[in-house]
Amino acid sequence: MVVFQVSRVQTKPFDGQKPGTSGLRKKVKVFTQPHYLHNFVQSTFYALGDDKVRGATLVVSGDGRYFSKDAIQIIIKMAAANGVRRIWVGQNGLLSTPAVSAVIRERVAADGSKANGAFILTASHNPGGPHEDFGIKYNMENGGPAPESVTDKIYQNTTTIKEYLIAEGLPDVDISTVGVTTFSGPEGQFDVDVFDSTSEYVKLMKSIFDFGSIQKLLASPNFTFCYDALHGVAGVYAKRIFVEELGAKESSLLNCVPKEDFGGGHPDPNLTYAKELVARMGLGKTNESDPPEFGAAADGDADRNMVLGKRFFVTPSDSVAIIAANAVEAIPYFSGGLKGVARSMPTSAALDVVAKHLNLKFFEVPTGWKFFGNLMDAGMCSVCGEESFGTGSDHIREKDGIWAVLAWLSILAYKNKDNLGGGKLVTVEDIVRQHWAKYGRHYYTRYDYENVDAGGAKDLMAHLVKLQSSLSEVNGIIKGIRPDVSNVVNADEFEYKDPVDGSISKHQGIRYLFEDGSRLVFRLSGTGSEGATIRVYIEQYEKDPSKTGRDSQDALAPLVEVAIKLSKMAEFTGRSAPTVIT
Repeated sequence: MVVFQVSRVQTKPFDGQKPGTSGLRKKVKVFTQPHYLHNFVQSTFYALGDDKVRGATLVVSGDGRYFSKDAIQIIIKMAAANGVRRIWVGQNGLLSTPAVSAVIRERVAADGSKANGAFILTASHNPGGPHEDFGIKYNMENGGPAPESVTDKIYQNTTTIKEYLIAEGLPDVDISTVGVTTFSGPEGQFDVDVFDSTSEYVKLMKSIFDFGSIQKLLASPNFTFCYDALHGVAGVYAKRIFVEELGAKESSLLNCVPKEDFGGGHPDPNLTYAKELVARMGLGKTNESDPPEFGAAADGDADRNMVLGKRFFVTPSDSVAIIAANAVEAIPYFSGGLKGVARSMPTSAALDVVAKHLNLKFFEVPTGWKFFGNLMDAGMCSVCGEESFGTGSDHIREKDGIWAVLAWLSILAYKNKDNLGGGKLVTVEDIVRQHWAKYGRHYYTRYDYENVDAGGAKDLMAHLVKLQSSLSEVNGIIKGIRPDVSNVVNADEFEYKDPVDGSISKHQGIRYLFEDGSRLVFRLSGTGSEGATIRVYIEQYEKDPSKTGRDSQDALAPLVEVAIKLSKMAEFTGRSAPTVIT
């Protein structure tokens, strides 16, 4: 058995190690500076405190992006030096973010141990590779992201850190082979347990969904299916679940081999970046002759999802509303009813209408999955979602891309249970249009202006806040831009008081609420690694069933013009067009 010693290494703080909504994300060249990752990991151990670190079991894995394998070995050595008892690593260092949450909550090792938390190595939907992004975040014992009380402490520690602990003599562990490696240190035994990345997650999915009914759907001659992992970690789970468990053809999987650089692509499941899937589903520039009935994509760490029907895009805001509206009938896990539903503030109000109709508890929270986690831990929320392609439920404490796909397949299986032998299929588009007919349609779009000058972005937000002091002035400006847009009746900066712990989150986005139920929302995003990203959310509600079939961009054109001119976007950012339109 290898015996290791603990070294104390002198270091100095780095600027800018403040975790955003989903951890710390920077370019690889930043993370690979000497001591940079070490400082952040040690600051996390200090923030957790001795009682949560000594003797603990921690998970260390991620989406497999470039630098992950090196980072895992560094964290193992630092964990050993800080008195952690055992580290669990998904085989090859791969675990999707939802699978990490499931492993923390569900896995019991052969020695009876359970996990106390996790370091997840991901920059989610950001590109990977030597010149691209890396990220790290810490998840707590409930399986959810660290709350602000912990991330604030981590950041404070990064500004004052003077040394870190590391077991430099500990050899690298082979993470490609399942098994336990045991070492001995000053505080006794230290284990590294490499385990199968999919088994815990698959077991959980089988306890939630009726795999038999989904199998029948996928075996039906008139149902076709396509799943694109964008070369992220979802590929590992897609092969195991869709092919091995549910019987889909291997040819229905696209880009399902995980790659350190995501095959040179941008692993963000939207209409801009999931080009191959979009083309195959008949939504590209070339006219695909016979697209599949159902298509879906995942991001790098498999917590996000995009759902498509044949030549039809389902907005994430509609997706969560439709899942909530059909969950009790179509998904066994929810057969006893929903405890409540929640959405992030920028997400359209489609879910609100469902909640009102079904008499469910409803919550509007800031962007960041940890806010949903609090509601779920308190038993107040079953299904939740956000417009940025994140959907989930209280089975774990992260958004879950494959769960969302299985939820949609369950709804399709339920709606088609009597016509899988060859009758006319109820399609994804049918389900969405039936939903609009019943609940109304929230026309919705998001404009992202990525990597804009941070100073200009702050000035733009300050300008929008200042405008809010006089609604009559705002309405005067709007009428000058588009007389056909209704008046603003309320404008504020969104602030959230958590009903569970009473904490208050301020400055969560700037809102303009219109008389007819329309909304404009402006946010600075915390998930980019360089510059600032301004997100503009534009929403128009239409109750009249005869008007729910319009083209979304046509229906929203007046509000889009108002949003760009009211915010003086070009003036503050120098941008004449957004980077991405969703």
